Amino acid sequence: MYNYAIKINVLYIYIILTINVKFATKYLSESKKSNKLKSNKLKFNRIAIKVGSNVITQADGSLNDGRILRIVEDVAILYKQGIEVVLISSGAVAAGRNGVTPSKKTNIIESKQIWAAIGQVKLMSSYQFLFGKYGIQAGQVLATKENFRDRMHYLNMKNCISAMLENKVLPIVNENDTVSINELMFTDNDELSGMISSMMDCNSLIILSNVDGIFTGLPGEEGTELISEIDEDTEDIEQYITSSRSGFGRGGMLTKCSIARKMASQGIDVFIANGTRDAIITDIVREKDIPFTHFVARHKKESGVKKWLSHSGTFARGAVTINDGARDALLGEKASSLLMVGIIKVHGSFKKGDIVSIEDEAGNKIGVGKSHYDSKKTEQHMGEKMKKPFIHYHFLVLDEKKSNIQNLVMESLK
Repeated sequence: MYNYAIKINVLYIYIILTINVKFATKYLSESKKSNKLKSNKLKFNRIAIKVGSNVITQADGSLNDGRILRIVEDVAILYKQGIEVVLISSGAVAAGRNGVTPSKKTNIIESKQIWAAIGQVKLMSSYQFLFGKYGIQAGQVLATKENFRDRMHYLNMKNCISAMLENKVLPIVNENDTVSINELMFTDNDELSGMISSMMDCNSLIILSNVDGIFTGLPGEEGTELISEIDEDTEDIEQYITSSRSGFGRGGMLTKCSIARKMASQGIDVFIANGTRDAIITDIVREKDIPFTHFVARHKKESGVKKWLSHSGTFARGAVTINDGARDALLGEKASSLLMVGIIKVHGSFKKGDIVSIEDEAGNKIGVGKSHYDSKKTEQHMGEKMKKPFIHYHFLVLDEKKSNIQNLVMESLK
């Protein structure tokens, strides 16, 4: 009876898939003639798309093949138009939950690793099967936070995904939950999607959730409105966001908002939208009048090194405390390096080239950077004038909020 039910389900999916593939093939050929997508290619030349667990899993945790198919259709349309897509997909742990019930002596971390091992196979099998029907080869990339710890591992991953895109292989990225532990896990796949979109120089990042975007209150309540656009001057949107998380994922809207703001500051347009809506991805690219929250990209682009450093705060091997003069110089309008003369204390042990956190005398973190000296030499020569800076400006990333506040204070004193 069980095997019979499986056969019926597979047959149903196959029939639906055949109908949709025929429709999509016809649609793809028409869209090439209409050239509607190509008109927006500058903004959407390379896109990162993050799919949340609640979008592609059902209430019992099993994969929602119908929803995955709709997302694959959308991505296939972009792919056929020559738009490069990097897909970041959650859902492995959720998909594996109903595959096995761990014994009582199995702890929660081990249970999640087992579920991820089972679910990742299911997830990639679904994606490969569905993309294959559109003539698209999909490849799996499993990432851990360790891959972003140093510049060499970071570039290795970037080169791998770049090579996949050059060879028309669609990268599907997910966190490697089978080997990740709490201390080295991403906050969630929202954080991973931000790191990937930044690393791959994407023009846009589309984060698909099970809601239309960020609202001024609880969605559905009287007086609640969708915030359609957020730029660098928009303030206090965090007051509208709860810290609650989705049913099967680790992420919540607070994390999405934080990642979106960070990516927008790096010149990447970010869209938070409802992945349960059909054609949501292509509708965003076509700039249709549909509900979503758009974090507008800042025009200023950051270098590749600074993009890497902006995500490296949790990898700091040590820290230095700087005096008020050095703090004011770093946070001022003029680009400045951190000099040895401004350092008053060294925390922890680090080597030359390690990521180091920078703190002011009150203990506030104001930035991170790649050190030119190790901790021992820094302690020996701090407060002195040296030929080379402790951290050169090109290898320095500052807290933008603190920098803006400092500039406003300095402006008021003029």
